[in-house]
Amino acid sequence: MQYRELGRTGWRISAISFGAWAIGSAWGSVEDTESLAALHKAVDLGVNFFDTADVYGDGRSERLLARLKRERKEEIIIATKAGRRLDPHVTAGYTAENLTAFVERSLKNLETEALDLLQLHCPTTEVYYLPEVFGALDDLVKRGKLRYYGVSVEKVEEALKAIEYENVQSVQIIFNIFRQRPAEIFFNEAKRRRVGILARLPLSSGMLSGKLNLQSQFAPDDHRAFNRQGESFDRGETFSGVDYETGLRTVEELRTLLPEGMTMAQFALRWILMFDAVTCAIPGAKRPTQAEENARAADLPPLSEETMQRVRKIYEESIRPLVHHYW
Repeated sequence: MQYRELGRTGWRISAISFGAWAIGSAWGSVEDTESLAALHKAVDLGVNFFDTADVYGDGRSERLLARLKRERKEEIIIATKAGRRLDPHVTAGYTAENLTAFVERSLKNLETEALDLLQLHCPTTEVYYLPEVFGALDDLVKRGKLRYYGVSVEKVEEALKAIEYENVQSVQIIFNIFRQRPAEIFFNEAKRRRVGILARLPLSSGMLSGKLNLQSQFAPDDHRAFNRQGESFDRGETFSGVDYETGLRTVEELRTLLPEGMTMAQFALRWILMFDAVTCAIPGAKRPTQAEENARAADLPPLSEETMQRVRKIYEESIRPLVHHYW
């Protein structure tokens, strides 16, 4: 496992970390015993950073992580998110009162006195232009409810605005072979300001695992079945905004670039780690085998410059027109 500094927190976190959306909800059926086995396998392999949210299974994911911490002696850092409990999810809901209530609920779920890292959960763009929201987060730090805070964003422009606030320690953003725009401007600015980058959707909802095909079936409660056109939340959160058939065709092109002994999922994760601005990728896992395959990607050798160029060419020709200027 590799470890990289997270912003200015002083933490060194695993370059392959663990995204805990799938063990909470919206990815089909999942059993807590198997989810816990996946979490333990990740820790066994050196993963020390876990990303969750208060809405993942209405707190189920947070509670599983609390149990993991009870059962392990290793240092485990947990990042959670707040804001998506708002109904409707509107700018005006991001008040100090609401944020405090969300934080208190997560503190209870995670069985802790202070959250390691709280992230605003993909708020509306307007929220980034409300310094009083970030002031409320500063107050929660002063009160000892949070150690640090960051943001989870949909758009590059939101990321650039967020890091103007001096106490933002991290930005979580979709970054994968199908979503390369963050590397153009944002990465350099984040490095300059020493802001951590958490690459979410690193496997593009499983598309970049290479395990999906035209016959793959998704449960009704799996967002890959119900959100392909953004019916429930931003469509970029499902297959990175790439239509299913195009994604499958592009994965087959990418498969020709795989080095010997590397799975498609590991290739996609290793590609992300080639960018030194990235602190970690946060793939999800519902089973121990998935957690192991993901974590092992950090141990693999770097991709060649030729391979990186060929990935970029495939992106430019097949994917860029579908996604690049939308997010």
